Amino acid sequence: YKQAWEAGVKLIGATAHYVTEDLDEGPIIEQRVSRVSHRDTLRTVRLKSERLESAALHDAVRYFVENRVTRVGGRTIVFNW
Repeated sequence: YKQAWEAGVKLIGATAHYVTEDLDEGPIIEQRVSRVSHRDTLRTVRLKSERLESAALHDAVRYFVENRVTRVGGRTIVFNW
């Protein structure tokens, strides 16, 4: 979080994906993003990031449990009901 805040990023995000042998390389199931402003502190960036991570993981697990996720031709598809 500190690197992102110090670099002045404008968007932060979180990705939930299948687990593979390579760290953070699995097929993506869900992603969330949020805007960062000049008013954000390191603490608020961290809190925003943690909320995004929690929401992305929650939704990815829910999609999987509801059988809404499939892999087709190397792509991950999430069905909307």
